[in-house]
Amino acid sequence: MHSRATSFVTGLVLAAGGSKRLGTPKQLLPYGDATLLDHVIATARACEFDQLLCVIGGSATEIRERVDLRNVTVVENEVFGEGCSSSIAAALTAVDEKAEVLVLMLGDQPGVTAATVTTLLDNRGDANLAACAYEDGRGHPLAFARATFDELAALHGDKGVWKLLDRHAGEVVDVQVAGAVPRDVDTDEDYRAVLSELEKASAWSFRFSG
Repeated sequence: MHSRATSFVTGLVLAAGGSKRLGTPKQLLPYGDATLLDHVIATARACEFDQLLCVIGGSATEIRERVDLRNVTVVENEVFGEGCSSSIAAALTAVDEKAEVLVLMLGDQPGVTAATVTTLLDNRGDANLAACAYEDGRGHPLAFARATFDELAALHGDKGVWKLLDRHAGEVVDVQVAGAVPRDVDTDEDYRAVLSELEKASAWSFRFSG
């Protein structure tokens, strides 16, 4: 089994979407003290990956201007309209040759924590494919060993990753994670919901820190 202490791990945040359903760049929505993407990037930084990548596409200029991308290798996907798979393929061209594991995170999923990523990496063993098994289903973040990178690069569309997991169903390690699958922000309703969750979490933290 690989030890996380000795494995080179690359974190990848996908944030290239055009936010068609929302009508405004979701990466730049106010969230906490900054933007939604700032929050996810901060979570990824807290994971202490050996390399951190972020793929942008829609509203790329505004994102570069408004999001703190220091110490992040930014990859711009010119064909982001072709789906998440095109962003993964673009990112793979920038993955360090020493990387043994790629952890995939979504830029519109603020409910994922660094602790979730740690749980995933500490319990995947030497699996080529690993996913978070939440109480209500499988979800991100996902972990991929280098042996899968060629297949990742060849995926198509928004659901390519899930098709890959289905294709290798017997090889996927599902790592148990407490709670429900974190919500993606695709609609205004989703955004209001994650803000409500943030408000509740902040109130809970304040209550027990005083």
